[in-house]
Amino acid sequence: MIEFKQVSKVFRTKEPEVKALDEVNLRVEKGQIFGVIGFSGAGKSTLIRSVNLLERPTDGEVIVNGQSLTLLKGGELQKAKRNIGMIFQHFNLLQSKTVFENVAVPLRLVRTPQAELKKRVGELLEFVGLSDKAGSYPEQLSGGQKQRIGIARALASNPAVLLCDEATSALDPETTSSILQLLKRVNEEFDVTILIITHEMGVIREICDRVAVMEEGKIIEEGTVLDIFSQPQHQTTKNFVRSVFKDQIPASVRRILEKGSEQIRIYKIEFIGESSGKPLLSELVRRFDVDVNVLFGNITEIQDTPFGSLTVEVQGDPASLESAFRFIEEKELLVSEVKLDA
Repeated sequence: MIEFKQVSKVFRTKEPEVKALDEVNLRVEKGQIFGVIGFSGAGKSTLIRSVNLLERPTDGEVIVNGQSLTLLKGGELQKAKRNIGMIFQHFNLLQSKTVFENVAVPLRLVRTPQAELKKRVGELLEFVGLSDKAGSYPEQLSGGQKQRIGIARALASNPAVLLCDEATSALDPETTSSILQLLKRVNEEFDVTILIITHEMGVIREICDRVAVMEEGKIIEEGTVLDIFSQPQHQTTKNFVRSVFKDQIPASVRRILEKGSEQIRIYKIEFIGESSGKPLLSELVRRFDVDVNVLFGNITEIQDTPFGSLTVEVQGDPASLESAFRFIEEKELLVSEVKLDA
């Protein structure tokens, strides 16, 4: 549905040139909600704006719905771009026009008959829950309402693809969640493929099927959301995951443990899926001459799969500690020893 082939974008100014995209290869399948995350300057905004050629790539090819947009010109390009909707961080509504007229803009540009236009706008305002705001102006709306109008406008031309450029970063957490749920409805009810860029891992966790991590214009990691959360490979990805999934021993607990004896080992045990419900610790205590103290734990659900980690302190003689460690490994759980001085 959306494919980037060796896409690069170089900005040339009086200063040294800036390579915002560096030979990016990425594929978003039809019907997916695909997230791209990265810190400021990673290139994600340039990436998403290259899909509809708001930023034309310096090199490479952008393919949308089977068409190479970078090869199209004139009327063919305009027709292809009408199949791509976009919503923005700061809404980009026309302040002098009513809510109705803002949503109608794409339809007026293609000279949609008035009766058809009125029907379509009415349907979209009902879909986003703002039928009663048709005669209002943007300044009379909250941030969340403005973004709902932005979504309605983006859907006016029945696009197959919806681009979301930091669509929730200007909103509070509760409003962000409601907008993300609305985007899920767009995806499910209209079969719209969504590409969303963000710097918030919570957005990725809540809405996306797959995610790519960007740094310095490159894709450094890609996978399902569950894979990225449970087994991040790159340090940047690990930092993003830790921003929403805390798995580090609190400093106050570390200080207490540093005074402990050599008869103590600290293990981090990671759970995915069915293993989350197994009574591991009670079995550990029953089978081995050890005491177990839970130091820190966290569990969440990603793509309908339970996922989490547990950091435990295990006390006992060296032989018992080693046996306990091997027992956990045999349960096909990811276990690692935590070094307090690391």
